[in-house]
Amino acid sequence: MSRGTRSADVAVAHTALPRLALARGEVDRAAHRRDDEQWLAAAWADPGTRVLVVEGGRALVGFGSDGAHLVFLPPEQAPEGVRFLLGVAADGVVYLGVAGPLPESAQVVGVEVRPAPLREAGPLLSDRDAGLMTHAVALANFHDSHHFCPRCGEPSKPVSAGHARRCTVEGTDEFPRSDPAMIVLVTDPGDRCLLARNAAWPAHRVSILAGFVEAGESAEQAVAREVHEETGITVGQIRYLGSQPWPMPQSLMLAFRAEAPGSLEITVDQEEIAEAHWFSREELAAAIADGSILLPPPVSIAHQIIQSWYGAELPGSW
Repeated sequence: MSRGTRSADVAVAHTALPRLALARGEVDRAAHRRDDEQWLAAAWADPGTRVLVVEGGRALVGFGSDGAHLVFLPPEQAPEGVRFLLGVAADGVVYLGVAGPLPESAQVVGVEVRPAPLREAGPLLSDRDAGLMTHAVALANFHDSHHFCPRCGEPSKPVSAGHARRCTVEGTDEFPRSDPAMIVLVTDPGDRCLLARNAAWPAHRVSILAGFVEAGESAEQAVAREVHEETGITVGQIRYLGSQPWPMPQSLMLAFRAEAPGSLEITVDQEEIAEAHWFSREELAAAIADGSILLPPPVSIAHQIIQSWYGAELPGSW
């Protein structure tokens, strides 16, 4: 994702994507309980509380004929590690997370239980479980990579039920960070879409264009800048579609559609983008069928944006 300097004045409209795998959830995050130490202690002592353990972006997941589900532990079986409050369900069950060693996987009749990353499990989980795992992975990644105060370099400690870290010397707080990144499907006047292959990707893997939003830049300005930097295409009308957290490790993907009203000649930068091409729906289907391109998997917002343009479930496997 390049970080250049181009910006543009853009018009913005809004539409919506279908449900996104990692933008779901049913459990109230109960933010008002994060500093209630008495309530948190009681929740940890309650055998009815459910604990999700996360290690290296993975959690224990059960895969069966009816789909996938998270494997929770009672508090007394949870390992040592940073604890965080995930929320309270409508039935009163409290969900906590622990960033620590995963319990050993086990075989259950009709269900395969094993550690799985969010990329794999996310699309298969229920709304409740997808939201809990996305939340837990984001917080675990934060604690795994933030151990010291960014101001003075002294050690920090978890506070606010795992939703912040506090400097042990200055007392200042640091919060989990989400880096805004735009992702955009560009179409030409003939409604062909623009797909590109990042130079670091394997052969045939393509997706739509994406890039980080720079300091002092709007997401719409980032769309125009990134598209022009990476392909030489100038875009006009830009429409916001939706967003999805991508805590691998800390991005928030902001999805857009954009139109290319001018020159359609593609000029890739040859550093970040190796190649880019226009595809009609028929050309895309044929390229997927003959294996000349591979699209991103359904868990990604890129897949859902492409599918919304395609107008039907995308063919192929991931």
